[in-house]
Amino acid sequence: MTVHQISIFVENKSGTLLRVLDLFKEAGVQLIASTISDTVEYGIYRIICSEPARACEVLRAAGISASMSEVFAITLDNCPGRAADAVRVITDEGIGISYLYSFLLGGKGILVFRTDDAARTEEIIQKYQLGVLDDEALVALV
Repeated sequence: MTVHQISIFVENKSGTLLRVLDLFKEAGVQLIASTISDTVEYGIYRIICSEPARACEVLRAAGISASMSEVFAITLDNCPGRAADAVRVITDEGIGISYLYSFLLGGKGILVFRTDDAARTEEIIQKYQLGVLDDEALVALV
């Protein structure tokens, strides 16, 4: 059970990010969460949104290269230490986390992450009954 994340490269110059956000606004695509990791020349903009397939179409039609990947999203109680507890469960099973970001939605913490072994991660999530979300469940919280 995963959610779809869009990743795009954005140049580190004024107006580039705004162009992407305006495209989503015009298309009626709602951002749920996003993060940018940057280098000197460009950033990787990772986006969770209400309609990932449509968002990719809109970006590509505007000449912006976009890729869609599957990531895990789990719900956490909104209190100190819950993110550490969830990450510990996964890493104690020998799974590496490639990247992670979090946000609050509907009074719950949401942890979004990608691992080096998706199939094993799904098994661990089921084994420990972590509150995993798919696209529909995540959008329903908005």
